[in-house]
Amino acid sequence: MDDTQPIIITKASGEQVDFSYEKLRASLQHTGAGDQLIERIIRTVRNELYPGISTREIYNRAFAMLRKDTSVFASKYKLKNAIFELGPTGFPFEKFIGAVLRYSGYENEIGKVVPGICVDHEIDVFAGKNGTVTLVECKFHSEQGRKCDVKIPLYIHSRFLDIDGAWKKNGKNNLTEPWVVTNTRFTSDAREYGQCAGLYLLSWDHPKENSLKERIDRLGLYPVTSSTLMTKREKQFLLDKDIVLCRDLYKESFMLDHIGISEKRKKNILREIYELCNINHS
Repeated sequence: MDDTQPIIITKASGEQVDFSYEKLRASLQHTGAGDQLIERIIRTVRNELYPGISTREIYNRAFAMLRKDTSVFASKYKLKNAIFELGPTGFPFEKFIGAVLRYSGYENEIGKVVPGICVDHEIDVFAGKNGTVTLVECKFHSEQGRKCDVKIPLYIHSRFLDIDGAWKKNGKNNLTEPWVVTNTRFTSDAREYGQCAGLYLLSWDHPKENSLKERIDRLGLYPVTSSTLMTKREKQFLLDKDIVLCRDLYKESFMLDHIGISEKRKKNILREIYELCNINHS
């Protein structure tokens, strides 16, 4: 395949765009894989490209080659999909966001009911830090390609105003800007409304340099679904036991014994987590 000839690929949203070798190379470099492996993957993908190929097919090919070489490379590469695997209900995603906030110094409660002037509201993550309270609403999508449009921040802003009014009526004035968090992306009008209304929007790629993806990478807060060495059933067992982060599983490794994982597999899983989360550097 001639690199100079653009190849149209199909994104999960159905949008068709030019394939970018630079973007593929950057995502592979982000995993920590070496140049030799990266170039081998790019050559393989290049030979298999055809007009209209889906990003899913490209991802699957690169992921399989990374996994065959080193599991931790594949774990980092699959981060976005690992968050999708927290579904389908969205509740594990709320617990995941709560865990991410906990490592940023927030105490939090999941699903707390808070009264407003008009009605009561169940808040996904009720977070406190340094005497202030942050109300965090999570919008989980189980399908790639779906975005949060302006209706989401509009709805959440109205809930915040109802709660804020009740707090001020009772002499409280410690609510900070509310957060809206999604595992996909916000539309441009959703971002514009959020900025205008004083909402903090956090998505896979927003805000720049402090997005959900960058927070996870920076703090090593990968979900247990990132593991390439555990089955879907094993991961679900851990999520049901409120073990959402790989870091937490490393601290409570006895949970792997409860699943019936052999000592050999347990050792490999813990080594994968150790390398994935940079626990040796924390």
